[in-house]
Amino acid sequence: MNTIPLDAILIGGGHNGLVCAAYLAKAGLKVCVLEKRDVVGGAAVTEEFHPGFRNSVAAYTVSLLQPKVIRDLELEKHGLEIVLRKASNFLPRPDGTYLLTGAGRTREEVAKFSKKDAEILPEYERRLDRIADVLRELALEAPPNMTSGGWIKALPELIRAGKLGKRLSALDEQMRLELLDLFSISAAEYLDRFFESEPIKAVLGFDGIVGNYASPYTPGSAYVLLHHVFGEVNGVKGAWGHAMGGMGAITQAMAKAAAAAGAQIRTGSGVREVIVEGGKAVGVVTDRGETLRARALVANVNPKLLYERLFDRKNVPALTRERMANYKCGSGTFRMNVALSGLPSFSCLPGDGDHLTAGIIMAPSIDYMDRAWLDARAYGWSREPIVEMLIPSTLDDSLAPKGRHVASLFCQQVAPTLPNGKTWDDCREEVADLMIATVDKFAPGFKSLVVGRQIKSPLDLERDFGLVGGDIMHGALTLNQLFSARPMLGQGGYRGAMPGLYLCGAGTHPGGGVTGAPGHNAAQVIVKDMR
Repeated sequence: MNTIPLDAILIGGGHNGLVCAAYLAKAGLKVCVLEKRDVVGGAAVTEEFHPGFRNSVAAYTVSLLQPKVIRDLELEKHGLEIVLRKASNFLPRPDGTYLLTGAGRTREEVAKFSKKDAEILPEYERRLDRIADVLRELALEAPPNMTSGGWIKALPELIRAGKLGKRLSALDEQMRLELLDLFSISAAEYLDRFFESEPIKAVLGFDGIVGNYASPYTPGSAYVLLHHVFGEVNGVKGAWGHAMGGMGAITQAMAKAAAAAGAQIRTGSGVREVIVEGGKAVGVVTDRGETLRARALVANVNPKLLYERLFDRKNVPALTRERMANYKCGSGTFRMNVALSGLPSFSCLPGDGDHLTAGIIMAPSIDYMDRAWLDARAYGWSREPIVEMLIPSTLDDSLAPKGRHVASLFCQQVAPTLPNGKTWDDCREEVADLMIATVDKFAPGFKSLVVGRQIKSPLDLERDFGLVGGDIMHGALTLNQLFSARPMLGQGGYRGAMPGLYLCGAGTHPGGGVTGAPGHNAAQVIVKDMR
């Protein structure tokens, strides 16, 4: 049992846990972070996966990380450097054409396919930016929570709801209608309102299925598209960048910030069970059998994993048990890292260039993405999958030997659980071959460049990082799992199912991605409660 009294124990040393720990320690609380793996960072880590080749293992690109978190924790002082891509996205097409987007080039590129689309693009961007600006502010605050216990507890939530209404009223009527549609309609329907050409709809529509096991025609997928434009890099809104040294550089800087503030971080210390006494969460038992107690237990794990695996079932309220049984997880994601002997060359745009620093999207149309999802539902994985490839070594030569490169393959759609009794251990190599063959269609010879590979199926993502169903978002970003309902009504304000328990992971508002926002928001609630 711990001899030094702790104020807070963080369950899970992923990025939100580290952020929360840093803020709590800066507020003067005694904090201990327990991480199951031998390295902190959760899914945002950098590892050597082939001799001499390093890359981000799961999370693989930067945009959504909150600038406030970077400033408050002084992450740059602790070694974080983020650089912008030289181009945003590159869409190679089977007919030999391509679309290359980025600052100063997108409208001209879109005009190759449709002058009308090029003319309407600024209006599309203006509308999304206007809504995103409001939602960016809301991302750093606890949402109004459903309460019980009379008007004394309800009053602060009513005030918070009133402030929310005031902010949304700052949007004009057109923008309020737009926001409602973005929460309810499909990405495809929303994009069809603006554009007629397939390439721009494919590039923008891809954001609607990232980490979303759904078709771009699925109602609600427009919100997932919006979720991915919240970010900014180095002051550039909506931009995407690369953390020098890989995504592990972000979490290593966060760990240094937390430790500098006084937080204790323990790796190789997984939590086996949450201790409940008198209806209150009071401590944990580690995998080693050690008992630790604290005033607050803060869970940075998928809510489903928390309540179904770390609690004795009898200690979980019935409503929470029912909600977790129906809590939707599974992002349709298959991750790979490959070591390359050289740079690939695309048929539509041969040789080196800015396009190789971009997010390279191999999914030429919305209908292609729809078929990929239908395939995965029927067969377990897409016969023509969606692959986004990044080659971070074009921006960061520390990741590979001179003249060599590493590539991240973010692949969709795959089923979290395979049909016909098969497991991902049976099929992972076969599907990995398919993903490489898919890239090879657009960049002939790519397969021959691969000298090593790392594979993370949905099952691997769950076993290695606790991502239930391989869900990179800690729960689907559907309307019934957002804002005050994430992970459920009554727990949307970062307070868990019982006194003493708090939630700070991506299964809370505002959701997935390497943002740091849930950790930031949860810390504010915990400090307020303790004071």
